[in-house]
Amino acid sequence: MQKKSKLTYVLWTVQVLLALLFLMAGGIKLVMPIEPLVQQTSLPGTFLRFIAVCEVLGAFGLILPGLLRIWTFLTPLAATGLIGIMIGAVIVTAKTMGAGPAALPLITGLLAAFVAYSRWRVLPLAARTEAAGTAYRSVSTGS
Repeated sequence: MQKKSKLTYVLWTVQVLLALLFLMAGGIKLVMPIEPLVQQTSLPGTFLRFIAVCEVLGAFGLILPGLLRIWTFLTPLAATGLIGIMIGAVIVTAKTMGAGPAALPLITGLLAAFVAYSRWRVLPLAARTEAAGTAYRSVSTGS
């Protein structure tokens, strides 16, 4: 039981850090003018905006299902989607900047893979049970 407790803390720490990273990266891509983004990567602007939206949604998907205890299956799916984005980021970074800078998206993708596998197979998030939801509603409404 002690091992699962430690893994829970590790997973939540990695999930929060990844969520902050993707929220920041996606947010910057959403608010930054499109011209500098296109010049950096030579990818189409609409595709970069799409990636930004996916990063922001993925960040929310890493955290919200576990906090709210609803649709907890979305956390490993969000992490898996972020792995796909990081595979593309490794390729684009390696082509435009070289292998050294590609280490950051590679490590980020590996951390997302750790979360995806762990939340899918090793320590899935527990969904809120109907009984717990009913108890919560009766306490919060006073009935």
